[in-house]
Amino acid sequence: MTSSTLNVRVARKWQEAPDICAIELVAEPGQVLPAFSAGSHIDVHLPGGLTRPYSLCNDPSENHRYQIAVLRDPTSRGGSVAVHEQVLQGQLLQISTPKNHFALAHDARKHLLLAGGIGITPVLCMAERLANTGADFDLHYCTRSRARTAFVQRIGSSAFASRVHWHFDDEAPAQKLDIDQTLAQPESGLHLYVCGPKGFMDAVLRSARAQGWPEAQLHYEFFAAEVASSADANSFEVQLASTGKVVVVPPGISVLKALAAEGVDVPFACEQGVCGTCLTRVLQGVPDHKDAYLTPEEQAANDQFMPCCSRAKTPRLVLDL
Repeated sequence: MTSSTLNVRVARKWQEAPDICAIELVAEPGQVLPAFSAGSHIDVHLPGGLTRPYSLCNDPSENHRYQIAVLRDPTSRGGSVAVHEQVLQGQLLQISTPKNHFALAHDARKHLLLAGGIGITPVLCMAERLANTGADFDLHYCTRSRARTAFVQRIGSSAFASRVHWHFDDEAPAQKLDIDQTLAQPESGLHLYVCGPKGFMDAVLRSARAQGWPEAQLHYEFFAAEVASSADANSFEVQLASTGKVVVVPPGISVLKALAAEGVDVPFACEQGVCGTCLTRVLQGVPDHKDAYLTPEEQAANDQFMPCCSRAKTPRLVLDL
């Protein structure tokens, strides 16, 4: 266990909605849970050797617990199934300290929160924080049906319930979210935050950009991405700046795995280019970005990339490793 890893116990596990379980984690005696900010996630070390990032969804003013909620995904690569089937109440787990790649812009004049499905988890944490500070915000929460919606009671009884707009796919068309209309008037000081399924997020961000929202006012966090296949990609080299060692990355193998095979460990979690854990500086060469984490401007700078999914446009990348 490293200094950035915590031992925690599953104090409670419950079914929050169909296919969604929620888990409350508490520190072991003698340990203290570090404070976290709205939008933070933790990497959870799961049975079977998997590590997956999950957003914290409780009030960030709480210092005695972390709460996460996990959708059982039929296309899961094992993480969500492990949480639902193998993580038990009372069990000890190891987690990372909280990390935040989806932070609130506290100098914003107003906040517009959009959540799709399980994307409510970091957004709910944001709403708790904004309500506690008296900030101006609106929350739009879109799900397939009311019966399958997580945190209905918690949100309905919250101090910010009047700021929440519910949108259900199986109810009247008039109550469904009109993305273009909702984003029709970008304003100075108005910041947009979106999290949810990739299709939902793509639609929101595409609409916002088409309607002139400045990139600096767009905040988002993907839970999963469709990582482009590298099966037909060419091989290339990565060089470690610290030692000069050169590692060949063959077609179909990620930079992350090629480095690991040579004994070079880079921290990682999602392996899909969405969580930011493996973000690595590029000192020379041009990456072929395939992630859903970096902004278009950050990708265009070509000074960092995600070795879990991205590749190279040049024969060699020199990495700050």
